[in-house]
Amino acid sequence: MARILLIEDSPTDTAVLTQLLERNGHQVLASGSAEDGIAAAKREMPDLVIMDVVLPGMNGFQATRALSKDAATSAIPVLIVSTKDMDVDKAWGMRQGARDYIVKPPREAELIARINAVLGH
Repeated sequence: MARILLIEDSPTDTAVLTQLLERNGHQVLASGSAEDGIAAAKREMPDLVIMDVVLPGMNGFQATRALSKDAATSAIPVLIVSTKDMDVDKAWGMRQGARDYIVKPPREAELIARINAVLGH
C-alpha cells in the first residue's frame, strides 16, 4: 500500500481515480490545485504524486518541476496523468522531473502497473 497524493482539479476525475486507487489498496490524499498540492506534498511526504497538467493557476508541469527541484520533495516520484497526449507534452513532462506519463482516462491495470513500476514494487 502506498500513500498517494492526487493533484487534480476535476471532482469527477478525483472521485474516479480515488476509487480506483483505494480499490487497489492505496491511501489517497487529494488536492485541487498545484499550489495546494505542493504544500500537501511537503506536509504529508506521500510515496507518490499523481499530477494532472491542466490546473487552475500553476499548471502540472510547473508543479512537477517545483517538486522535483525542491530538496524536501525531490525524492517523491511524480506520475503525470493528463488529457494532453502529444509526444511533446510527454517529453516536456519527463523533462520537468516526472517519472512517468499516462494519458487520461487511464486503464486500471495499466495505471496500477505503472504505479508499481515507479514505486519499485
